[in-house]
Parts: sequence; structure tokens; C-alpha cells
Amino acid sequence: MKKIISLMLGAFMVITLTACGGGGTANNTQEEKKEETKEEATTETKEETKEETKEETTKEDIGDKVVLYSSMTEYDLEALTECFNEVYPDVEVEIVAGSVGEYTSRITAEAGNPQCDVTWGGLMDTDGDRYADIFQKWVTEYDDEMMDGYATPNGMYSMDHLSTVVFCVNKELEKELGLDIRSYEDLLDPKLKGKIVLSDPNSSSAAWNNLCNIFSVFGVDTDEAWDYIDKLMDNLVVVEKSSACFNSVHDGEYVVGLTYEDGAIKLNQNGSDVTEVRYPEDGTSAFAAGMAIVKDCPHPEAAKALVNFVCSSEGQTAMAEYMEGTLRFTNKNYKTPENAWLPSSEEIKWVTRPVAELAEKKDALLEKWNEKLGQHQ
Repeated sequence: MKKIISLMLGAFMVITLTACGGGGTANNTQEEKKEETKEEATTETKEETKEETKEETTKEDIGDKVVLYSSMTEYDLEALTECFNEVYPDVEVEIVAGSVGEYTSRITAEAGNPQCDVTWGGLMDTDGDRYADIFQKWVTEYDDEMMDGYATPNGMYSMDHLSTVVFCVNKELEKELGLDIRSYEDLLDPKLKGKIVLSDPNSSSAAWNNLCNIFSVFGVDTDEAWDYIDKLMDNLVVVEKSSACFNSVHDGEYVVGLTYEDGAIKLNQNGSDVTEVRYPEDGTSAFAAGMAIVKDCPHPEAAKALVNFVCSSEGQTAMAEYMEGTLRFTNKNYKTPENAWLPSSEEIKWVTRPVAELAEKKDALLEKWNEKLGQHQ
């Protein structure tokens, strides 16, 4: 069951997703018990013990509720809760949806009386220790199973998936303009003035992800990078919500959205052929996104169980299958479904992202971005 309630504070949405409980098993009659073999009785006892252990773990060890603050799409959240509740059917997952800027501000405001247990989405490997005051020093037990380079960067984040930079292009509007948008240079065409959309990198991890890719292509804090950004701003419209960078492109408000693959590809998965996901010909990169547990959270064991599920190969394989491969996961043992919507990594031109340097310079880079954007408004 899904319940969505609009909250008065900010743009948050609360979604409560709960699985239905199963029924009981009938008792054997005395006559049937007498006919059972010793082997069958032993097998049944073992199965009952396993079920009792699972039930005890769910009810006693982790409780019956977990509160998740998340910037992930509704479809991602549906996949998470459906798959998680297959393993923990009696745990209610309450979701507060918002951007990383919104939910970290909310967690900070709630520090005296934490309401959130765990977060998913928006926390990046370039964050460093910027959120050390609100998150616990704890990571998943599957951290050693992550692909090379995607283990925890700070002892707080459990890195579960990758978010890759793409252009979301409205093919119909592109054709009307006589353009073929494939590279960063193509975005500077005067015909695209006011027709390229990006969310705010101060509050949106998707927008910061796109800035990181520009810096990865042109150099971090180099004159070449800032010269390019200056020219791009002539065509750019900055909005609040990262989802606008694919949804508004689909609706015809913009020609190009600077966004992330797992959000944009869902338009195609849902049957639309209006937009196309394109990886910059100059090269693309991805940030590793993670989960983190809030300090002094009300349901710590359920929070840990949720993080461990999402970071396990079994959990990621189940979610990938549910999503039809619209999200790239990090556990090296997870299986990609055959019907995956995203192309394989081998089909993409990648550029190296200097994660440590970007983390160190993030505040200064955003300050300079804000100064330049102010000059264009």
C-alpha cells in the first residue's frame, strides 16, 4: 500500500510503503503426525526454526519501522521497499522525499529529536566530512564487496549506486532547431539560449554531479573550465528541482537537460520516444552515491538492516531486476538483468574524475559558480 501526504514544511513528500503479512499454517492432525517419518519431522522442525529465527530478527532485532529521507525517484523507492519487504515483510518503510539539500537541512534542524533513521540518494563521494555532525560513523558489512574505488570514502557513507552524467535531449525540438547535440561544445550554440536546464548545484547533487563532469573534462578550477561555464551560462536556465531536467525536457519546456542517466532513462522505459539519453562525446563520469545513518536515530537496527540489504549483492540484484536495469549498482557480485535499459559501461566513453580534489575544493567552486551566475542574471 502506498500513501502520499504533502507536508507544509518545504517540498517534502511522505510515502508510507508496507507489505502485507502472510497467513498462518494449519496444524497437522494427530493421525498425520503419527504417519510422518522421523526425517520429515526433522526437516519440518528445521524449516520452522528458520522461519522463527527470521521472524525474531525482523520483530525483535530490527523493530517494525524505519524512516527514510531520500532524493531518489519514486520508482527507485518503490523498488527498494518492495524488495526489502520481501525479506522483512513486517517492517514499515516511511519515506520523506526531497533533495539532499532539503533533507540534510531537515536532519540538522531535528538534531535534538531525530525523526529520520537513514538516507538514500544525494550523498556523494566528493562530500568529504561535510555532514559528519549529523551522520553516524558506521558502514555496511558489505563494504569490502564494492567495486574498486567505491568503498566508503569517509566511514559514514555506504556507497550503493552510481549516478552518471548525461544529456537528456528532446529530439523533436532538436530537429526543429537543426541541431545534433552530442558534446559540450554543442551546448554553446546560440539557438539554445534559454533552452538548457540545470538544477541548482548548491542544493542538488545531480547539478553538482554535472559540474564535476565539466571540471573532469576541462580541468578542476582551470581557466578553460570557467571560460566554458561562462559561455554555457548564456544558454542556461537554473531551476530548483533536479527532476525538471528530464521531465521538463520531455514536456517541451527545454531542448536539453543536464542530468543523470537513471532519472532520464525512465522516460524511455515508460514508453516515451520524445527524449533520448546521450553521454557527452567529450567523456562522462559518475559519482558514487551512498546511504548514511542519522546520529541517535529512533530505529537504528532497522536502519542498518536497510543499508545492508541495499548494499548486498542479493539486494542489488533483486532491485536491478525490479527496475529493469535503470540504475548502476556498486556491489561487484550483483547481476545485471538481461533486459537492462542502460547501456553497458563498455559502450560509454569515460573520463577520470578527480574525486579528492573536487571534495577539497567544493565550497570554493560553488562560491565561484554563484558569483558567475549572478553576473548572468
